[in-house]
Formats: sequence, C-alpha cells, structure tokens
Amino acid sequence: MKVRGFGALLVLVGVTLAMLFASGALDVRVFWRGNQAVAVDWFGQAEESQGGQPASKPFWKTQEPVTESAPPVGAPPSFADLSERMSRGVVNIQTSKTVTGQEIPRVFEEFFFGGPPDQRFEQRERKVPSLGSGFVISSDGYIVTNNHVVEDVDSIKVAFADGSPEVDATIVGRDPKTDIALIRIKTDRELFALPLGDSEKVRPGDWVVAIGNPFGLGHTVTAGIVSAKHRVIGQGSYDDFIQTDAAINPGNSGGPLINLAGEVIGINTAINPRANTIGFAVPVNMAKEVLPQLQASGRVTRGWLGVVIQRISPELSKEFGLADDKGALVSKVMPDGPAAKAGIERGDVIIEFNGQPIADWNELPRQVALTPVDQKVSIVLVRKGKRMSVKAVVAKLDEPETGEVAKADTGGPAAFGLRVQDVTQEIAEQLGLEDTNGVVVTAVAPGSPAEDAGLHRGDVILEVDRYAVKNSAQLREKLEESDEGTLLLIKRGDATLFIPLKRAPEQ
Repeated sequence: MKVRGFGALLVLVGVTLAMLFASGALDVRVFWRGNQAVAVDWFGQAEESQGGQPASKPFWKTQEPVTESAPPVGAPPSFADLSERMSRGVVNIQTSKTVTGQEIPRVFEEFFFGGPPDQRFEQRERKVPSLGSGFVISSDGYIVTNNHVVEDVDSIKVAFADGSPEVDATIVGRDPKTDIALIRIKTDRELFALPLGDSEKVRPGDWVVAIGNPFGLGHTVTAGIVSAKHRVIGQGSYDDFIQTDAAINPGNSGGPLINLAGEVIGINTAINPRANTIGFAVPVNMAKEVLPQLQASGRVTRGWLGVVIQRISPELSKEFGLADDKGALVSKVMPDGPAAKAGIERGDVIIEFNGQPIADWNELPRQVALTPVDQKVSIVLVRKGKRMSVKAVVAKLDEPETGEVAKADTGGPAAFGLRVQDVTQEIAEQLGLEDTNGVVVTAVAPGSPAEDAGLHRGDVILEVDRYAVKNSAQLREKLEESDEGTLLLIKRGDATLFIPLKRAPEQ
C-alpha cells in the first residue's frame, strides 16, 4: 500500500517536471562571467549563450578592473584657511595716468549733425585710472606685479586686505619682455611676504588658487587646476606660461597663483577673452631670474647670440636628415655677431646650449637671455647630419630703454604715437604670418592719434594708402609723405582691417 502510494507520488512529480520543462520555466538561468554571458540549465550545467538572445555578449566595451591605480586625491574640504593666510600678502593696485585726447561730445546733436572740429571736440588732458594686483615678496616692502599694470603711470597706490589706508608705491624696475615689475612701498610695519615656490615641479592637474582684484571688486579668491605648462601665446620671445582654469579677469593681473602648500608658483598675467576658463601666469621661476636685476639696476640685461631661429617641422626634419624635430634651426646669422664669430652657419640645428639640451626651439632664446654677458659657452649643433661643437662668447642684447613712446619725432611712426619694428621670422611664427612682410606695432602712446584710431600692440601694418610696406623704413617713408592723415591696412589675428590714421595737430 505504501509502495503503491510512493509510486503514485513519483509519477505525479514526473508529470509536473515534464510540464515545467515544456513551458520553459526550468529551461536556463543566466549570469555573467567577466564579459561573457553564461547559461545554466536546471541541473547546473553551464553553456555559452548563442545568437542575439538576452544572454548574448554586451555590445559595449567593458574595462577590466585596474588593480594598481593610486586612489584619487580630491579637493580640500575648503580653501578658506589658505586664502586667509595668503591674502595678508596680496595687494590691490590702483594706478593713474594722464592722457591727452578728444573729449566725447556732450550732446547727441553735436555727434550726429557735426560742426567745426573745434566745436565738436576739445583736446583735453584727463586722468585715466586702472586696476591690478600684486603680492609682497619681502617684509620691507618689495611687491611683484605685472609690467603692464604700472607701465607709464603717474601714480601707484597699494591697498591691503586688512582695510589699512592706501600707501603710495614707487617703481623699482620693469621688464616688458617677461611682463614683470618690482615696486616698493615705505611702511613702518613688517609685512607678510608670500614664499616663492618652484614652478618646474608644478604638474597639470595640480590644484591652484588665484587671489586678486578682478574688476575692482577687491580681494577675490578663485580656485582651479593647472591646465597645462609651457604655453606659447604670442606675447614675445620668452613665452612660457602656466595655463589654469582658475577664474582670472581684468584686475587680476599681477596677482599670485598659489599651490596648496601656500607657495607662489605663478604671476597671473593674461586671459583668453573668448573663454572664461583659460588664464595664463608667468612661472615664478622666470620671475626669480629677473627680480635680482630689477632690484639692483631697475632693468634686465640679457645675453645675445646673433641668430634668427625657427621651429623644426616634420617636413624640415626630413629635408635636413634629422632623426627628430628637436632643436632650433638657424635661418639667419647676424654679421659680426657671436654666432658668426663662432662659425655657426645658416641651416645648422642647435641641439644644446651651454650644457642644456634644446628640446624645443623656443627654449634657446630663454637660455641665451639668461647667460651672463661675455661668458664663453659651448654650443652643440648638427650640420649636414654631422654632430659638432663650437665655442661662442655671449654678447649683450641691445634693447631700448623702457619708458614712454617717443613723441618728439615729427615724422614717421612716432608722429602718430607708434613704435614699430620689422617682422622677423620669429615674430612671423608667433603671430601666425605667412611671411615677414609688414611692420608690427610694438607700442601705442596713450592719447595719441594711433590710440584714437584703435591701433593695438601686435597689429601688423601691411599697407599705407594702398601701397604695400615690407619694413619699417618703407613705413616711415610713406607716413612722412602724408600731410594730415593716411589709410592703413592692418592684420589683426585672422582678420585684415582698414584703419584711417590722422596726424596729431602741431602744438
């Protein structure tokens, strides 16, 4: 009886299982093994899935776990302590300069309907204020800022974050080529000096803090990271900027870029006006090189080799039979210069200067500039595929004295308030020009006809009164021929513009 009942139970279980298998309820279970879908039947047997069924391999790419990565280090919970400590040594700088120019008409009728020039506009002197930033580097009152913050100004006033009265400052020295200036205030109290770090140790991705005076809002703190190093932005032969996404705006110029250790690693200098997250700072190591000379003599004396160089493109590397594109290609040798006397020739590739490898072509001008005048140096170069070494004695680079644009000249560019120079191969490379034709504007006098016309530093003058000018001598000749004014064709960035330029009235 019991056996018959157990047999009936087995029959019932068998029938039930058969029905479940028939319906698919006990067909398979699916799980993932790594990147592979695996099907398991009711009895635990695994088989690889096939076709486009739900158990198939995913169409996206999966990444194997990384087992040797360092844990990421996030931002500090707050920058407040760093900001509070460092702000004691950051200053707001207010400057003023006197310019002479045309005053804007006071009524719209005069502007739209005209009238005699002496009725519509009046030549007047006026004070033009400007704002910037700086930071203390010694307790006895030396402050670093940008050259363009204090260039050609009548007065400089410095304000600290503690609300103490403004203090007058004087210029100790300026260096337009690196855009660094040293000023000083006289004070009875001991100032908090910001320590200078090592900008060579900075890495893209490092956290940084910028403190300054954007738009005259007073002490303002922004934070970000170092976006890149060794940026060349077309400001001159010594471009070597730190790029950051910490917010920098007009008025931040001259302020410090600080690492999380509380060290200055850069001097905030420039922005990209088309983006609000791209700012540039002069590396503090460059400032360390020029500040002693500014403190001692007010200006920087640089070495000169007497060559014009250019970047080595992959095409040039192939033409000259070079193994790579490292070094600086000599495109011109100045007669009687140090390079000519050392036997350097056009077409040579300088790969080492005074024991320092030249990996990138624009490293050479910086290395030469930092070399003391009259020092004998060893230069390694490649000539027609052969490596050789020569000796040269570095000479002094003759530079114009810093100061206001000359106005005494009654002819040529200076009569319009312009300072210009020929476009060299190096300048053409920096400005993205196809050739060296034209004349580049290096300075514009405040209140001058050139400023009134809207000319800017860095503009390239291509034509005068529809005549092409290839150098500054031709520009002077054409400008001297003009009686009251002239029409210029200039190149600014990717655009070309016609600009009417009037001669200043005789006093």
